[in-house]
Amino acid sequence: MGIVAGLDSSPDSTRIVVCDADTGAVLRQGYAPHPTEGGEGRPSDVDPQAWLLSLGDAAGGGLLEGVRAIGVCAQQHALVPLDGQGGTVRPALVGGDKRAQSAAVDLIDRLGGREVWAKEVGCVPQAAQPVAKLRWLARAEPDAAQRTACVVGAHDWLVWQLLGRPARRTTDRGAASGTGYWSAAAGSYRPELVELALGHQVALPEVLGPAEPAGTTPEGLLISAGTGETMAAAFGLGIGLGDAVVSLGASGSVMAVHHEALVDSTGMITSLADATGMHLPVVHTLNAVRTLRGTAELLGVDLEGLSELATKSTPGSHGLVLLPYLEGERTPHLPHTAGTLTGLRRESMKPEHLARAAFEGMLCGLADALDVLRGRGVAVRRVFLLGAAAELPAVQAAAPALLGARVVVVQPADYAALGAARQAAWALGVSEGTLSPSSPPQWPAPSMQIFEPGDELPVGQAVRQQYTTVRDQIHPDAFSATVQ
Repeated sequence: MGIVAGLDSSPDSTRIVVCDADTGAVLRQGYAPHPTEGGEGRPSDVDPQAWLLSLGDAAGGGLLEGVRAIGVCAQQHALVPLDGQGGTVRPALVGGDKRAQSAAVDLIDRLGGREVWAKEVGCVPQAAQPVAKLRWLARAEPDAAQRTACVVGAHDWLVWQLLGRPARRTTDRGAASGTGYWSAAAGSYRPELVELALGHQVALPEVLGPAEPAGTTPEGLLISAGTGETMAAAFGLGIGLGDAVVSLGASGSVMAVHHEALVDSTGMITSLADATGMHLPVVHTLNAVRTLRGTAELLGVDLEGLSELATKSTPGSHGLVLLPYLEGERTPHLPHTAGTLTGLRRESMKPEHLARAAFEGMLCGLADALDVLRGRGVAVRRVFLLGAAAELPAVQAAAPALLGARVVVVQPADYAALGAARQAAWALGVSEGTLSPSSPPQWPAPSMQIFEPGDELPVGQAVRQQYTTVRDQIHPDAFSATVQ
C-alpha cells in the first residue's frame, strides 16, 4: 500500500516513525522536543501551539515525503477548551494536575460516590482526568469556563489542525474513554456529566471507529482516527486477548485486553477502550519504581546496584516484607497509608535482603493489581513488562514467579508511534478495499526476551503468600471486594 507514518505527541516531545504499510518496517524516524517558554508558567498549563511547532521540527528534512496516511496519538488527559470560533480559551490543562484534586473529590460527592461513577462511566474521577479539570475550571476560572464552547483532547486537537480546522471535530474510543464523561460499556458520551462538571453543555468531538479515517488533507494525505498514547502503545506491541502489560514507571499500571468493559464498584479498575474495538481495563498503583529508588537511596546505590544486591539474597528476603505504599496507595484504595517493613531480625538486617524485599514488594503490589483483573475473568497468559526497570536482572528473575505468568521484555522502541502508524495503514487499507474494518494489518511482533516461571512458580507463590499475610494483617479486607 506504500508508506504510512505514526506521530506520538507525548508530554515532552514529538516522535514520528515512517513505516512500510504492508510489513511495518521502520524506514525513517524523527524527533523534536516541545518548545518551552521561559518564566514561571505552570507545568500543567501548555500552549497547544507547542505541539504543532515540535511536530513541524520532527517532520523536517522531508521525513514525510511519499507518506500516504498518518496516524496521531498523544498524551492522554490533556484538556483543550475552545471558544465558539475554535480559539483556545486558555492554555491546555495537561498531566496529573494537582489543582484538580479537590475538584475530583467534589465530583465524586456530587454524583453520589465512587460506586456510582464506576457504574456510570467505568471509572472514578481522578485529578488527571478531563472531567475533573472541567470542574476545576468552573470553580477557579468561571469566565474561561463560560466562554468554553467545545472541549477536545491533545490528539483530537492535532488531528483537527492537520485537517485544516474543519467544522467537524473527531476523536476515537480510546481517547474518549479516558475523559471521565464517555462510557466504554455504553459506547457513548454522558453529556450530563460534562454539565455537572462545567456548569453547561459544550460540543464534544465525534467518536470514530478504529479503522475510520478522520479525513483527508487537501494534498491527499489520509488522517486516521488517532488515539491516546496508551492505546497506541498496546496496538504497536500487538497485544491481544490473554496479554497484559505491566508498566514500570515511578507509579505502576496493569492493563489487559478484554472482550467487554468491566464495571468495578470499588473504582480500582478503570474501564478504557482500545484502538481495535476491544477493551483495556486498567488498574493503577501509586508505587512501582519509586519503591526501588527510595530503597536505593537508603542503601547508597543506584538501581543497577540495588539489582545486584538483590540477586545476592534469596526468595522471601530472609523474612523481610516491604509493603510499598510509600505514597499511599490506589490499589488497594489506601490514600492516607504509608509503607511498612516487617520481619526484621538480626540475620535479615543486611543490605541484600532489604534490596530484594524492595523488588519483591514492588512486584507483589503489581501482582495484586493483576489479580484484580484476573478476579474479574480477564485471562492473563503473557505479561509484557515495559519501562527501563524491566531491564534489571532482579526484575527479570523474580517477575515470572511472582506474577504467575510468562513474562515478555520487548526491545525498546517507539511503540506508541508504531501503533499510530499501524492504525494509519489500517485506515488506508480499508479506504482502498484491501483490508477489512474488523482486521488490522498483521505486522511482525517486536523483538523480545521471554522469561518463564518454570520450577520457580511454587517459590513465587510462597513469597506472594508471605506478602499477602502481612498485607492482610495490617490492612484487613483491603481487597475483599475484588481479589478472588
